[in-house]
Amino acid sequence: MQDSLFIKAAFSKPTERPPVWMMRQAGRFMKEYWDIKNKYSFLEMCKTPEIAADVTMLPVDLLDIDAAILFSDILVTGEAMGGDLSFSQGVGPKFANPVRSQKDVDGLQTDVMDRLQYVADAIKVIQQRLNGRIPLIGFAGAPFTVMSYLVEGGSSKDFKLTKLMLHNEPELAHQLLSKIAAVTADYLNLQIAAGVNAVQIFDSWAQALAWDDYKEFSHKYIAEIISKLNRKDIPVISFCKGSSVFAPLMAEAKPDVISIDWNVDLLDMKKRLPAGVAVQGNLDPHILYADKKVIKERIHRLFDRMKGEDGYIFNLGHGIMPDIPFDNVKYAVDVIKEYAP
Repeated sequence: MQDSLFIKAAFSKPTERPPVWMMRQAGRFMKEYWDIKNKYSFLEMCKTPEIAADVTMLPVDLLDIDAAILFSDILVTGEAMGGDLSFSQGVGPKFANPVRSQKDVDGLQTDVMDRLQYVADAIKVIQQRLNGRIPLIGFAGAPFTVMSYLVEGGSSKDFKLTKLMLHNEPELAHQLLSKIAAVTADYLNLQIAAGVNAVQIFDSWAQALAWDDYKEFSHKYIAEIISKLNRKDIPVISFCKGSSVFAPLMAEAKPDVISIDWNVDLLDMKKRLPAGVAVQGNLDPHILYADKKVIKERIHRLFDRMKGEDGYIFNLGHGIMPDIPFDNVKYAVDVIKEYAP
């Protein structure tokens, strides 16, 4: 895998073109995903290795991308620790037992890798199916993001309860984050041992935080997790919504790659990062709704801007939306693969 476009770019080595994969690439924009989803619940899909492998392979077979990403969810760590997790159509994830008190935090368990063995099993099935074609990316949710779901009891627009804990009970917040961070490091190492070729940490809600709060309640724990990873030959990608603001601080946690949102000029951001830190991104996913000539022009504009830069992986600034036309996504991948600098 060290000769793959994706791994070479992640380690800031020269590549003949930027590799491409897309966040949420195995998701709801594909009819084939719904053919599976209509037979099983979301958690059944995550917890059944053969089904998780089927979904992981969809963009490999249908889009011909340069890296696969494990089909799972960032909240499986919260569930393994004791969260009563469910997913409802149109509602999203819910924890029926929110974590809001000292007793709740004390009740969360950290020795839980046996409860996540299904993920390791899925990785082994996926790697058999990939058979060395392209690398497989594993992932986990960052502690702050997982904490927000546990505290709010689900998705939130304003993170009011989470921020109240940060501000009124910072010691309790740190206890909770420390527990999540310990599980997350173990979980990513479980994935590495099972055979993933790279890992990504998703801090989906980091943009909710002020700079000082991000530094204290998010960055600190991501740095701790990365320091504990068995990362020999395994590139580590750090992503957050808000990376256009936080990327220089994110680099201090020593990831190999920082995934950048679409609110910043990518070349300018790369030049602000330490030498040897690759960037991933940063097309606005809404571009994929547009006419094909617009999609091509925007991808070429981004690639022309990044011309001559080692350490660049094409991706979106966030995940694919569920109603983006599949043909547009396929067209974007084709444009990227045909690009001649």
